[in-house]
Amino acid sequence: MAPAKRRNVSSVKATESSSKAAKIDLQSKVEQILESQKHANDVFDLFEFLQSEKEEDVVPATDACSKLFCTLLERKALYIGKLPAGDEEEVLNGKYEAEAKYQLFMRYRYNSCVEMLLENLGHELHGARESTLCCLMKFAAAEGQHPLEDLSWSEHYSFPRLLIKGVVDQMLSKTSDNSLLISRFQEFLEMDDVRFYVMSCIRENVGQTMDKNKGSMLPVYQNNALTLISSISLPSQESELCNFMVTQEVKRDDWKATKLLEHKRVFERMWLGFLKYKLPSSMYRKVLVILHDSILPHMSKPTLMIDFLTAAYDVGGAISLLALNGLFVLMHEHNLEYPDFYKKLYNLLEPSIFHVKYRARFFHLANIFMSSSHLPVYLVAAFAKRLARLALTAPPAVLLMVLAFICNLIRRHPSSRVLIHKPGTDDEPSEDPYVMEEEDPAECRALESSLWEIKTLQKHYHPEVAKAAMMINTALPVQEADISELLEMTTFELMEKDLSQPGTKSVPLEFESATHLMKADIDVMARHFCLA
Repeated sequence: MAPAKRRNVSSVKATESSSKAAKIDLQSKVEQILESQKHANDVFDLFEFLQSEKEEDVVPATDACSKLFCTLLERKALYIGKLPAGDEEEVLNGKYEAEAKYQLFMRYRYNSCVEMLLENLGHELHGARESTLCCLMKFAAAEGQHPLEDLSWSEHYSFPRLLIKGVVDQMLSKTSDNSLLISRFQEFLEMDDVRFYVMSCIRENVGQTMDKNKGSMLPVYQNNALTLISSISLPSQESELCNFMVTQEVKRDDWKATKLLEHKRVFERMWLGFLKYKLPSSMYRKVLVILHDSILPHMSKPTLMIDFLTAAYDVGGAISLLALNGLFVLMHEHNLEYPDFYKKLYNLLEPSIFHVKYRARFFHLANIFMSSSHLPVYLVAAFAKRLARLALTAPPAVLLMVLAFICNLIRRHPSSRVLIHKPGTDDEPSEDPYVMEEEDPAECRALESSLWEIKTLQKHYHPEVAKAAMMINTALPVQEADISELLEMTTFELMEKDLSQPGTKSVPLEFESATHLMKADIDVMARHFCLA
């Protein structure tokens, strides 16, 4: 075993030394190319390492290319403008001066380097991909300060939009999960101009890719797109737009990247373009969780989300619960009118509602929706009755919140007190007239019934629940109960609360302590058996 171990150590050392030697060799080649034009062909040696499958070769070659072409861009040693028509060989054999030929040659090499780097964004090793991303963004910054194209297309000014588009296209892969690479890219999204053009590129890419796939789901691609889109956040004020990768020397005031309204428009189009296609249910949840605080506030027209939210609300289950938040924002702040909203909300009250992850959020919003004093009494009665029926099988931690919720409904709407003060009649029905299966709260006959379920819960095994159910036996106080502390209560917290209570005093079982088995002293047993 010992010789094998020595061979492994020596091979590792050999690899490290060869990698170090290769790095030194690449650095020397870069210096030679920058010193003299006669070494221009040495750039192909860099490209050999750049196309390697080994991370120890790719990373040094990427750093070398970064140093080489960033320096050439600063020196303006690359051909500026649109490349002449024809293939490279024909162009270089044309009638150009030596300096112009060198600039053309190095411009072709720069384009080849960018193509190879874009391919390396799909490298198997994350270290190579991360190094490649940083190199491409250095190129983008250098191109922004030293443009390679004529600035006649003033809409985009001197920003390297094509290079950024290539980076975005590679990150939005259909086959590989690029979450780590996208998280590294977030550093560059803090720059306002980069973020502006990235949003535009995402919208174009998503539209082209999904249309080409005829709108069918692409889970890996859509997950990459959502990861990238959800990492974008906009500033709240235009004065905060001050961090730019490229500084414009002329016409800066007309540049769209400096205007918050333009950012909001592109942000809005990007999200709408992504959400108009069919999504997996897991992505629906991710979007709806962040929609109300990370998307709607940054849109120029939040009402454009109505179709998406109403469609999500109609899906049912957890997705409908999450859609409530966005709908509430649109209804409360943008005067959205949603037909049959309360009917949908009523149908979300199912036994599973007490066990879903978003239970606290749902009941918080439901409490807000049911706070209006203009709600018809039949609707309030239907909600109270349905919750009471569901309470019969609910866990104790949830029951404390549900009972407080029902009592609050009765406090807000005095007309619904008929549910707890139902006068008895001779022909009182033997069965509850309430129809639990009825989807329409107006037809469920809740007002004909009573809250006998709460009376039943007064004999619940948990004393806290029984105590809470006793509330309906007396006149309810005017002030509503605060349910915010009960929304997220768990069974563990309820048990901890019980265990933390101070111990009760010992209970006396008999006034006089017994000293004999039998009470009479003359008894034989009492004479011969004593407890003392």
